[in-house]
Amino acid sequence: MKRWVGVALATVMALGVAACSGDDSTPEAAPEVTTTAPALTLPPKPCGDDELPAGTSWTATAAIEGEVQVFDTPQETLSPSHTFTNPRLFNGDPNAKVPLVFLVKDTPDDACDWVEVYLPVRPNGTTGYVKRSDVTVQNNPYRIEISLGAFNLKVFKSDEVIMDTTIAEASENTPTPGGLYFTTELVKTPNPGGAYGPYAYGLSGFSEVLQTFNGGPGQLGIHGTNQPQLLGQKVSHGCIRMSNEDITELAGILPLGVPVQINA
Repeated sequence: MKRWVGVALATVMALGVAACSGDDSTPEAAPEVTTTAPALTLPPKPCGDDELPAGTSWTATAAIEGEVQVFDTPQETLSPSHTFTNPRLFNGDPNAKVPLVFLVKDTPDDACDWVEVYLPVRPNGTTGYVKRSDVTVQNNPYRIEISLGAFNLKVFKSDEVIMDTTIAEASENTPTPGGLYFTTELVKTPNPGGAYGPYAYGLSGFSEVLQTFNGGPGQLGIHGTNQPQLLGQKVSHGCIRMSNEDITELAGILPLGVPVQINA
């Protein structure tokens, strides 16, 4: 039986993966979406234990409601470099709450007072430190690897490939930047036959060409498509497109905070 994150199934007015487009010309009007994602039930990371099972990562989920402060160094004496709200309001909609998650980079001190995490902000790859008491850290066995140019996406569970599929990727004038990202939200569209397919994952990264797109911040994403004949081609504005069958399968498996390595 699948276990689901305790967030409301709420109606919102815009799609957050806003560096995406439904076709090669004018993007489809922003659809209503719902937010949901499967939850992991693995044990939390022991304090001071930096060892990871092969092929896995650590995900830090905010353990407090309200503001979560992030610092440039593991020192609370400095002013925070970023402040995030938990739960996040998807597209600013108070009825669409999404848990705040980070991908863990390191636990830098033996006392386990701090966790270094990747942040869903510009520039891509930005990191910061959160207090260990503000987050719950869990092991995550899933990861996604995308090979641009080869039009390939693989999903791993530990060292096992559980999906190997063809994707559509960005056009030359709006390339998807390579790097390490993580999934920040999962949106379920009300129109599975629309341009975004039935589901879309928002990523922690952003287009380096488009500062805004379709009313959003140029956020990267992975989503379905109503044009499966374009898989294996360069057609998007930065997002990764999958078949609707594949994205539906992933939506029932992957939690938030899954690392996504894009190899440009």
